Amino acid sequence: MHVTTLTPALTAQARLRARHSEGCACSEPHAVLADRTDATVVRHAQVVAKAHAPGTPESALTARLAAAAHPGLADTLLAPLSARPTRLHDRLVTFWPYGVPVDRDDPYGPDTVPWEAAATLLARLHRAPLARLPKALPPMRGPEKAARAVARLRAAAPHPAASPVERAWAVLPAWARDEAPCPGRPFLCHGDLHLGQLVRTPPDPRLGHLVHPHTEPRPGYPGSAPADHWRLIDIDDLGTGDPAWDLARPAAWYACGLLLPEEWTRFLNAYRAAGGPAVPADGADPWLVLDVPARALTVQTAALAIAKAVAAERALDEVEETFVDACRRMAAVPPDLAPTCTK
Repeated sequence: MHVTTLTPALTAQARLRARHSEGCACSEPHAVLADRTDATVVRHAQVVAKAHAPGTPESALTARLAAAAHPGLADTLLAPLSARPTRLHDRLVTFWPYGVPVDRDDPYGPDTVPWEAAATLLARLHRAPLARLPKALPPMRGPEKAARAVARLRAAAPHPAASPVERAWAVLPAWARDEAPCPGRPFLCHGDLHLGQLVRTPPDPRLGHLVHPHTEPRPGYPGSAPADHWRLIDIDDLGTGDPAWDLARPAAWYACGLLLPEEWTRFLNAYRAAGGPAVPADGADPWLVLDVPARALTVQTAALAIAKAVAAERALDEVEETFVDACRRMAAVPPDLAPTCTK
């Protein structure tokens, strides 16, 4: 089924679920939140329906749903409305409560970006005991997605910026290129952390309290609401692996000059304060473990940027050029290839 014909059917399923759970009227808000080849997400009232990528393994998605529904992660992951996926034509579909996303146009500026909340949630996730989860999880898909981005670059028409990206990719260790398992002790990881994966939460009966996203007063410290009022969403890449990968995207932004030093410091300090195991807790250099994952995320971002620019027959924009320039620098200075997930 083509994604554009899937959307109306998915919206109807969300409407039906909302009526059953809330008795909502047809005038309740509805919207298409995402409409891509790898995911279609729609909202009706307080219900969100997501059609996952074609070919998504049902067993892996079910294990990830079980983790998100586990009471031990109620303060970290948004829980699904059902712990099993359903099928809509040829796609697996999951249902979720609606959460209010990060306001990227907040007039109060970067001090209100919830870096502390994101870091605290990651630390909680990484500290979760894997043995207590109801189902064994597959590996987190971070390295797999980076490898897919490079494959997409190679499938595109030749581009002058592709060479430094390929060179930066070639010097990474095999596990970061998804060519070998990550060595060392595995942790529970999100696999695709960015600010779009945070939402202000609806009521969660497992925690015995209500959170009102639109009426919560603005707190008196940078980083907006405490982590207790946020949850991580999007479990498609959830799994076991190196927790440093979840810090790699903001680390890459910081290294490329796209994240202010004070924002990076807020994020890193909050992660350490919450007991996150991905970086040394004693103030030692975090780049000893962040270097390889941050390089991989930089390559992934540059590869996707080039592939999209080629498809659209346009030049790279300034931010995209920044990631390609970072690949040029990385290729000239290979990383320390010691494994990073041996904490």
